[in-house]
Amino acid sequence: MAKKLKRNRGSVKLLRVGLLWTFLIVMITVLSLVAVNIGSVKFPVSQIFKSVFSDRSLLTDEQAVIRTIVMNLRLPRVIIAILIGACLSASGALLQAVMRNPLADPGSIGVSAGAGTAAITVLLIFPNMTTALPVFAFVGAAFACVLIYLLAWQDGVSPVRIILAGVAINSVLGAYNSLLQLMNSDNLTGVLAFMNGSLAGMSWTHVRTIIIYSVLGIALAMLCIRHANALQLGDEMAKNLGVRVNAARIALSAVSAFLAAATVSVVGMISFVGLVVPHISRMLVGSDYKVMLPTSVLMGSVTLLVADTIGRTIVPGMEIPVGIIMSVCGGPFFLYMLRKRGKYNEG
Repeated sequence: MAKKLKRNRGSVKLLRVGLLWTFLIVMITVLSLVAVNIGSVKFPVSQIFKSVFSDRSLLTDEQAVIRTIVMNLRLPRVIIAILIGACLSASGALLQAVMRNPLADPGSIGVSAGAGTAAITVLLIFPNMTTALPVFAFVGAAFACVLIYLLAWQDGVSPVRIILAGVAINSVLGAYNSLLQLMNSDNLTGVLAFMNGSLAGMSWTHVRTIIIYSVLGIALAMLCIRHANALQLGDEMAKNLGVRVNAARIALSAVSAFLAAATVSVVGMISFVGLVVPHISRMLVGSDYKVMLPTSVLMGSVTLLVADTIGRTIVPGMEIPVGIIMSVCGGPFFLYMLRKRGKYNEG
C-alpha cells in the first residue's frame, strides 16, 4: 500500500512538472511573438508571418520592410533574451548548490564582476580586440573564481568563506572598474550600455556567438545535476555518497563562471536573474536539481523576455536596458527573501 501511494505521488508530481514545463514553453512562444510585434512601429501578426515566411520575390515594399525589421532587428534580440535568461538562471542555480545558499548568484560573489572587469578592460584599453571578448570574459570570470577559492581555502573550502571572499573580490573589482571609467571618461558610450546590461542592437552575429556558449554551458550544467544534489545535503553526506566535495565545488563553479562569462561578453552585466529565478523554481518544484535546473532554464528565458519587453515599452520613445529593469524588480525580491529566511532561522 505504501509503495502504491508513493508511486501515485511520484506520478502526480511528474504530471505537475510536465504541465509547468509545457506552460513555460508556451509562455516563451507567446512572449516571443509579442516581443517581435512590439517596437516603435507595430505590425499585425498576420503581416509578420506573411512577410517572414513568404517568398521574397513576392513581397510588396511594405512587406519587405517588415521582414527586414523583424528578421534583422527584433528576432535576434528575442533569441538572445531567451538564451541569456537560460544561462544566467543555470549559473545561479549551480552557485546556490555550491554555497548551499539560495541567496547566492554570479553577481553577488564576484564571478560576473570578474567577467565584466575583463570585458571593460578590453573595451576601453584594447578596443581592437573586441572580437575575442567572450574569451577574455571567461578568463576574467575564471580568474575571479580561482582568486576566491585561494582566499577561501583553509583545509578545504566552506560556503561561508567563499561568499566572504567573493564579496571582497566584488568590491575590489568594482573599484577597479570605476577607476578605469574615470580614466577613460571620453569613451564611455559603449561601456555604459555594457554596465547596464542592454539587448539593444543585437544581431545574428551575437546570436551565433551566444548560442555556441549557451548550448555548451547548459549541457555541462545538466551533467552537474548529481553533484549539485549531493552538495545540497552537506559535506559529510556528500562524502558518504562518494562525491569529492572540493573537486565538485570547483567543477560547478567553473561551469557557472563559464555561463556567466558568456552572458557578460554579449549583453553586459545583468543582475538578479541568477538569484531570483532558481529561488522561484525551487518553491514551485522543490530542490531536486533533476527538475529544478530545467525549470530554472525555462523560467529564466521567460523572465528576461518579460523584462526586456517592459524595458522597451514602459516609457514611450525611450528604451530602458534590461539590466536596470531586473535590478529594480530583483532588489525588492532579494530583501523579501532575506526577511523570509531571517524569520525562518529565528523560528
